[in-house]
Amino acid sequence: MKVLATFMKSYRAANPDDTIVERDLYKENFPELDGDMLKAFAPNVTPTAEAAAKLAVFGDALNQFKTADKVIIANPMWNLGIPTKLKSWIDAITVVGQTFRYTATGHIALLPGKKVMHIQAAGGKYAGKDPATQYVHAALEYLGTEKVVDLPVEGMDHFPDQAKAIVEAAEKQAVEVGKTF
Repeated sequence: MKVLATFMKSYRAANPDDTIVERDLYKENFPELDGDMLKAFAPNVTPTAEAAAKLAVFGDALNQFKTADKVIIANPMWNLGIPTKLKSWIDAITVVGQTFRYTATGHIALLPGKKVMHIQAAGGKYAGKDPATQYVHAALEYLGTEKVVDLPVEGMDHFPDQAKAIVEAAEKQAVEVGKTF
């Protein structure tokens, strides 16, 4: 995504000492939570080799998320939702006892203060009111995220004659946000 690349260039220039780990969930074929993985969570169950391999990927994602000071998520909105691989990544990092815990009065987030940047491309105009943005916010705030900063790239399908200008405006915003995130 062009806006993500622009943001990252600006962020790297402003934060040259930060360690940056990039993940492309589709290129790495991030696994989706399935029945075999769920069975492996039960007491006294030995996971299949395939489930164990998937659980190891989930564990790596969880540890990476827990140790990150900042997280940058970039995704398209498809049919009012997030891509399935992003949903799987959120499943991987939403772990009771690791990123949140239950109490008699509700849940407690275990990762307070984490900063998240969310860049989302959508064909229509939603101003942050779309289900995909709302889900990303809710899921990450549940874990303690301090604030999700949104950088929407919206309206390219709704206003095709303005698509180039929409992307250019988002890139300008990405440069500015990259300097301060």
